[in-house]
Amino acid sequence: QVQLVESGGGLVQAGGSLRLSCAASGRTFTIYTMGWFRQAPGKEREFVAATRWNGGVTYYAESQKGRFTISRNNAENTVYLQMNSLKPEDTAVYFCAAATFYSTTNSDGRNYKYWGQGTQVTVSS
Repeated sequence: QVQLVESGGGLVQAGGSLRLSCAASGRTFTIYTMGWFRQAPGKEREFVAATRWNGGVTYYAESQKGRFTISRNNAENTVYLQMNSLKPEDTAVYFCAAATFYSTTNSDGRNYKYWGQGTQVTVSS
């Protein structure tokens, strides 16, 4: 089992920044990819970014390229999501997730086995 705990959400004005953290524990050696997803009220969950747990390859949704940066600290078993130039439409619950096998579709939530409880990000206009 892998446990994931997100933190760092909150209320921020448009144009501001937040950094989300996702701390992994348990059988972290089984993790292949870590991803961030988000879900706004009344909308489907959508992919934000992902990174290989070992190797540094990163993937981003087109709408977040240039504004969001995913990074990891393997020594601390933590993945981060730096979010800059936030917009009201970024308001959502953000979830981190862990996949335990290789996939060419890192944006598909069905490929992730473990999920955190989510952290709320609210961007005011």
